[in-house]
Amino acid sequence: MSHPLYIAFIWHQHQPLYKSPGSGVSLSPSQQYRLPWVRLHGTKDYLDLVLLLERYPKLHQTVNLVPSLILQLEDYIAGTAFDPYLTASLTPDEQLTQQQREFIIQHFFDANHHTLIDPHPRYAELYQQRQEKGQAWCLANWELPDYGDLLAWHNLAWIDPLFWDDPEIAAWLKQGRNFTLSDRQRIYSKQREILSRIIPQHRKMQEAGQLEVTTTPYTHPILPLLADTNSGRVAVPNMTLPEERFQWAEDIPRHLRKAWNFYKDRFGQIPRGLWPSEQSVSPAVLPYIINQGFKWICSDEAVLGWTLKHFFHRDGAGNVEQPELLYRPYRLQTAEGDLSIVFRDHRLSDLIGFTYSAMPAKQAAADLVGHLQAIAKMQRDSQSEQPWLVTIALDGENCWEFYPQDGKPFLEALYQSLSDEPHLKLVTVSEFLEEFPATATIPGEQLHSGSWVDGNFTTWIGDRAKNRAWDYLTAARVMLASHPEATEENNPEAWEALYAAEGSDWFWWFGAGHSSNQDAIFDRLFREHLFGIYKALNEPVPPYLKQPVENHQAQANHAPQGFIHPVIDGRGDEQDWDKAGRIEIGGARGTMHNSSVIQRLWYGVDHLNFYLRLDFKSGAAPGRDLPAELNLLWFYPEKTMVNSPVPLADVPDAAPLNYLFHHLLEVNLLTQSIQFREAGDNHQWQPRFSRAQVALNNCLELAVPWADLQVPPDYPLRLILVLADEGRFCNYLPENALIPIEVP
Repeated sequence: MSHPLYIAFIWHQHQPLYKSPGSGVSLSPSQQYRLPWVRLHGTKDYLDLVLLLERYPKLHQTVNLVPSLILQLEDYIAGTAFDPYLTASLTPDEQLTQQQREFIIQHFFDANHHTLIDPHPRYAELYQQRQEKGQAWCLANWELPDYGDLLAWHNLAWIDPLFWDDPEIAAWLKQGRNFTLSDRQRIYSKQREILSRIIPQHRKMQEAGQLEVTTTPYTHPILPLLADTNSGRVAVPNMTLPEERFQWAEDIPRHLRKAWNFYKDRFGQIPRGLWPSEQSVSPAVLPYIINQGFKWICSDEAVLGWTLKHFFHRDGAGNVEQPELLYRPYRLQTAEGDLSIVFRDHRLSDLIGFTYSAMPAKQAAADLVGHLQAIAKMQRDSQSEQPWLVTIALDGENCWEFYPQDGKPFLEALYQSLSDEPHLKLVTVSEFLEEFPATATIPGEQLHSGSWVDGNFTTWIGDRAKNRAWDYLTAARVMLASHPEATEENNPEAWEALYAAEGSDWFWWFGAGHSSNQDAIFDRLFREHLFGIYKALNEPVPPYLKQPVENHQAQANHAPQGFIHPVIDGRGDEQDWDKAGRIEIGGARGTMHNSSVIQRLWYGVDHLNFYLRLDFKSGAAPGRDLPAELNLLWFYPEKTMVNSPVPLADVPDAAPLNYLFHHLLEVNLLTQSIQFREAGDNHQWQPRFSRAQVALNNCLELAVPWADLQVPPDYPLRLILVLADEGRFCNYLPENALIPIEVP
């Protein structure tokens, strides 16, 4: 019997608790919520995703709704939640304070400008004024209608295009400018109306059988780290741990029970699936999940790889080798009982999350369907009696901000293709497990302790600032334990503050690895939740909680913080490069010193290209202020291949310039033409075709397709930049180093 290829999409919808403890008691309503993302993502991302799916009844999917998200949606629906953005939006123009005006100019463009600002002429006009003339100019020159329009557009732009045919919304989009307070009040009412439909729509589609809704531990904590922070050393044996060991496994059943009861109340049935926060698992947490009654969980292919001691290699097209190991559910066996687990295809999930937004919608959809068809062919060729299940699991909110029209054209093209393809069948995870229970087993104690980020916990522990936050949390948890009279029944404030502080998001933003212009607010919120524990217990608040956990000044040099998709136009758009790696050149000592014409270097990747940007001193011109030839040379560490030396005269015999390289891209900065070459025998260089893009305006931007380099996914390579003049070496960067790159 031949099976179709079964595919389980799982969309994860999550927001941390932006609600400050004590809201509605000692704080004014405008201080209740520190950030607006529940309200804005609520109008843009949660309802449209399932409404689109409903149009394709053959397609079944799973959506995970985190309790802390639902709680906050309910506050906004009730009209009791106010964030600073909303408070400003509902303030009469003439009553805006100077502080509010500064806040509006700084933060009401907090959106991807390509997709959410540029499509709206008036919003784009205001954005360009701020970008080109600066915040001080806006503050000095803007009049009340400018503020009124910006307040309206920041709210309008986040309303999903699926709702643009609503007569009121269509009228606002057409109006464009001269928005009044009354307009903004009606926009806010429309936001609440959209939010109010989210949970009923999910419940309705679950009852109809097209959707499965799952849940997550109450406030999205990393369960293995609640059980024992030492679990961080399973994947990283030399990890630096917090000074105090956090071991409060008793909090795990509390989070699970609250999520279970919360779900049962909202959806009228019990949940079957659990999305462990950040897909983090360990042997220690399994008994609690089983005892609560959950039937299945999900994690990442890296966790399966560590568990099986098998690294999932991919072929040149990006498809998994030995797919039968990944594309099946497993049964975790423990003394408390068994639990099913599915593991997501990391690459397919990341293509949707980070890369397809940079491609035309139909081309991106065809690429994903092509991967699935290739897997279906491998399944048929294997003649397996067991059906395969491809799990694609990712954030269901953050990626769409980078897609045109919030991903609607992409999802429509994808869903239509999947509806038309007879060999591909979309199912909920529970549907699949009920028809095809897991037969492969993994002893519970063999399960790897890790997450969906590199199969470890370094995103949340091990860094100095992250560890300091864990020590603060430990001290507060010990304080709560010293008050046995403070139960959840008679002191719910203390426990709610604890649960909020145990959420994963604060640790995500602390330290190296992730950063945003709201790091200081996340830092403050974490400390406010801890503050709430001491306050509820009538204990003195430790002085250190009144100081930030870390200094939030932007670091000069840093590694890439995520995928990037810059438009190659030589303009260096700040949003395009905000997650790129950065190396300061101008301030370095040695060959590239303070007076260097090249000031800094930016680099990053997605699944399609390697990206590079060079910032020059203002007014600098190639051929006059810097050499006209830029050479990119790729070095492949510990790989056996034909390599050649740098093909320039006067190259110093010193590392890394005396290394042998495999690929060379020469860029003529005067003509912006390129020559691409590959190392040949006898230290020669052979010309090759390249689709690299180059643009030089106020900076140099480059995109080099991975297809040019012909390297498979998960491949390490290194890059050096060499400047030359008529074939003679001038200098190189970065100094005494190579740029490390990992092919996604």
